[in-house]
Amino acid sequence: MKRISTYIVTLVLALAGSSCSDYLDKEYDASLSEKKVFNNQNLTREFLANIYTNLPDGLAPLSDDQFTGASRDCMTDNAVTCWGLHYYTKIGSDGYTAGDHPLLGFWNTDLYGIRKCNMFLKNAKASVVGNTEKDGDDNRLYDRYCAEARLLRAIFHFDLICWFGAAPVIAEDESGEPIIFDLSDPSAMNMFRTPAAEALEWVADQCDQIKNQLPFRYSDEASNWGRVNGAAAYALKARALLYRASKLNNPDGNTAYWANAAQAAADFITQNNKQSYPYRLYNTGNPENDYYECFTTNPVYNNEIILARSVWNTNQVEKVFLPVGFTGSFSGNGRTNPTQNLVDAYEMSNGKRIDENGSTYDAANPYKDRDPRLAQTIFYQGMMWGRADKEERRAIDVRYNSDADKGVDYTSAMGGTYTGYYLKKFVNNISCKEPATYPHAWMIFRYGEILLNAAEAYNEAEGPAKAYSYINEVRARAGMPAYADMSQSELRERIRNERRIELAFEDHRFFDVRRWKLYDNVTSTGETGKPRYNQLLNLYGVKVTGNADTPSYTFGLAETVNSRTFVNPKSYYFPIPANEVKRAPNLGQNPGWDTGSASNE
Repeated sequence: MKRISTYIVTLVLALAGSSCSDYLDKEYDASLSEKKVFNNQNLTREFLANIYTNLPDGLAPLSDDQFTGASRDCMTDNAVTCWGLHYYTKIGSDGYTAGDHPLLGFWNTDLYGIRKCNMFLKNAKASVVGNTEKDGDDNRLYDRYCAEARLLRAIFHFDLICWFGAAPVIAEDESGEPIIFDLSDPSAMNMFRTPAAEALEWVADQCDQIKNQLPFRYSDEASNWGRVNGAAAYALKARALLYRASKLNNPDGNTAYWANAAQAAADFITQNNKQSYPYRLYNTGNPENDYYECFTTNPVYNNEIILARSVWNTNQVEKVFLPVGFTGSFSGNGRTNPTQNLVDAYEMSNGKRIDENGSTYDAANPYKDRDPRLAQTIFYQGMMWGRADKEERRAIDVRYNSDADKGVDYTSAMGGTYTGYYLKKFVNNISCKEPATYPHAWMIFRYGEILLNAAEAYNEAEGPAKAYSYINEVRARAGMPAYADMSQSELRERIRNERRIELAFEDHRFFDVRRWKLYDNVTSTGETGKPRYNQLLNLYGVKVTGNADTPSYTFGLAETVNSRTFVNPKSYYFPIPANEVKRAPNLGQNPGWDTGSASNE
């Protein structure tokens, strides 16, 4: 009897590296035969639930302190990591080959996810699951389950495209049967990849076929939280078409692709507005705290989240990001250091750039009167933090005058800051004396992104007129003034900056700067005359000296890790794993990775 390969699920769970756990992450006994699984309603449901373990998860890597325990924005101009063993620094310096690149697990995770989806679609039975008309979420349950599997399959394909560009589209064969490769045959997957632009259109088309087969939002979200729904299909289509329209996949700048992307985002918003319980920005009317709470409140009750990875009750997130001076039975490692490049990107509270006339920016008091999201995203000198009820509240101190005279948050044996900053987003105000755990969930789609997608696409397709309302809704939540009276190019730059601020540390920056092709014709020496917020390859920080009451700020290159290397076109995508290309040469290799040797800038 044919059996489901045990090692698939084992490997996927190992790659996830997360202790997330809810009903979508139930252990699935992969040693069971396909006949037994798909002739049993509960086992069929569990098989489908297990597919969710392959979803993208930016929190899962944090469980590996040694090699991936930092934000993946440490591969961008947004941040660096102080921990020398982390893979991100060497990736940023082009230090790996297709044979030893450490983050190629995305390839396996996504392909195994696709395989599991196809196994489900081929073997699930309406007679076992049931497919009757009924009120509520379980109407035509078999059809719903199949739509879930197809949407998950589209998400995995999209993730492949993001990291690797051209991707194999593994869906149905000519007879309409889901494709399941024989894993014992090394050449089974010897297929040509579909160009990224075409593959993105395929993803969008899959969303069109699925989006109205699923409830836009489940009526019983307590039982179905974390499951893909119709809203997730609309959201995926909007993002896929945004990427399709971008310069990386639309080098001729065809505005028709931007119009398609704009319509997809507008369709989400239109459909959402029809709901009695729509998705919306997390907004209590407190711009000084709402953005922060969006990422620390219990995700199950956050109506901004469209799709998230399952809840992880942990304090590992706090441990990885918290400044190193907060210690006790629990201590922060401070492994992610936001750059001055990012800090400078935050506008003044009056909406001006820090170097713009009338901004009122004061380099001697650099954090005063800034976009409220700065203080809700980044720990900086003098910020008050800690549990007052546990007598742990104090000012952040990253000063360095000498080894004998330095702030408690500057460095420790387990971490420190190369930039003068730490990451605050996602960090609950934990007591180091009596540490608790908190619910965390990685947001795959949230409503704020939909609004920014619409703003960008409308601006590129038609100009600013329709774009303003969408970006200004995001800015209003943060208490920032509305944009108006800008040219298309001016608004383009502001939209890109708004994405950087609003979506920081959510795994968007790595892909955004690539799809916009911002690295083209850029060198580290050539960009030194630009504002720090516009530099991609030179990474900056702040050195804080003097007394805690009267600190002095000196801005310059970050310590130790202060540059990025970008080899064009090589660095636009990760390599296809060398062993996969060897087994299946038709896959081909991405440009620049053919020789297997690292390159210089």
